[in-house]
Amino acid sequence: MSKYCAVNQHRFIYKKEDFKMKRKMFNKVMAASLTAAMTMSLAGCGGNAATTEAPADTTVDQQTTTAETETTESEITVEPEEEGPVALTDADGNVYDLGGMEIIIRDWWSSGEEEEPKNAYEEARQEYRDWVQDTYNFKIKQVAISDWGSTPEDFLNYATTGGDENYVWILRQGAEFVSAMNSGLMYDLATLDCLDFSQDKWKGGVHKLCSKGDSIYGCSPEIPEPRGGLYFNKRLLEEAGINPDDIYKWQESGEWTWDKFEELCQTITADTDNDGVTDRWALVTDDSETKNEAVWSNDAEYIGMENGKYVNKLESDETLQALNWALDMMAKYKYMPEGAEWDYWKTAFPNGDGAFLVGQAYLAANEFKDMEDDFGFVCFPKGPNAKDYRNCYTDNIYAIPACYDADKAWKIAFALNAYTNRVPGYEDYNDKLSGYYDSFRDTESVDLTIARMCENGFTTYHDMIPGLSLGEQFLWGCTIDNPPAQAAEAVRNEWASYLEEANK
Repeated sequence: MSKYCAVNQHRFIYKKEDFKMKRKMFNKVMAASLTAAMTMSLAGCGGNAATTEAPADTTVDQQTTTAETETTESEITVEPEEEGPVALTDADGNVYDLGGMEIIIRDWWSSGEEEEPKNAYEEARQEYRDWVQDTYNFKIKQVAISDWGSTPEDFLNYATTGGDENYVWILRQGAEFVSAMNSGLMYDLATLDCLDFSQDKWKGGVHKLCSKGDSIYGCSPEIPEPRGGLYFNKRLLEEAGINPDDIYKWQESGEWTWDKFEELCQTITADTDNDGVTDRWALVTDDSETKNEAVWSNDAEYIGMENGKYVNKLESDETLQALNWALDMMAKYKYMPEGAEWDYWKTAFPNGDGAFLVGQAYLAANEFKDMEDDFGFVCFPKGPNAKDYRNCYTDNIYAIPACYDADKAWKIAFALNAYTNRVPGYEDYNDKLSGYYDSFRDTESVDLTIARMCENGFTTYHDMIPGLSLGEQFLWGCTIDNPPAQAAEAVRNEWASYLEEANK
């Protein structure tokens, strides 16, 4: 179990209590292993018995001895001395007691009902969470109260007027959050010594996104959600003489780059029947998605953070290089039917109109679930300025209203922290991966790509600036005819005013 670190006022002391985690699955595994071992051992004994017939009374003694040994080993192995998680205590040695506090993690999708565990991990997680709530004397559940659209306004109203509830709000990233933060409606989590943001559980970086000066107004204990990557149609690649598995190999070796990607696009895009018209295309994709992934993949961004201030990175060399490259690739290799809507790719890729699609990981379970051709999924190839593949995280934000007093806020944060700690024995287990195996057509998409995306990510700031609309103000108008440098210059002053206001 991850240990809390002491900061500021409280000195946390670790003390082994009589609270012990159930070890059902551990015992089952050990029992199964023991049974297998004993079966092999007994098989060996049986082989010897076949060559030397033992007297009846000796055989009975051997069976009795074997049974006694089996029982003894089972008792010792299957029921080991268990060491439960370590309970946190205060400076006086008392386990923290939250007084029966009932806490709601408020979102827009959860039923609030506890589901039956479907695997060993979920069983262990349930047992751990039961232990946490019993040990520290609180109850917590996650429930949909607002809907997606009303959540920002609902939070604003609640944080302004207050209430008796014990809420942790889940909010989406965006200008509404920054406005609430700048209005003093978010509790400063940096003042709560029960939270240590150097712990691995916060690696998604949401707390950095929600920081201003030394203050932190939001966080996320969740494993980051995998986002944008590159889908590929295996049949179309094979027809072009490309082994689809090679893309995974290049990704693993670090050879999956812009240049390698363009090599494939050149090979795929062709006039296969020699009628003078291209009939096999490399790309069907959304322009804005492609531009964004190109920027992230070149270790660039539109809005950055320097010395605690938002800064315009749109005109940096790395960002402009990525945008120019993306426009060039789409001009040469993208299939776009005349008169098609912007989201034509939702049917074009499943129909096999293009070999590659830049898109979000969730598309596999939605738009592509009934696709006839098999597809794979890799990280977007890395640009010349990047050392590794990059994934841009846009995870939801956990926040505590500033209308709560210090004691209430501390208890809520303490409970949330304990409840969301990694499950003992599963500290390195990514529970997000299991759901993706049913969505994708090969294990490599999950084991080599999705798993990597949960680790190789970053957070960026363009969605956190009130007034700034990346698509409307820049991306949609950034084209071959209105190249990136020109489009960036056109919004320079407007964005400067937004940044100045956000930096106050």
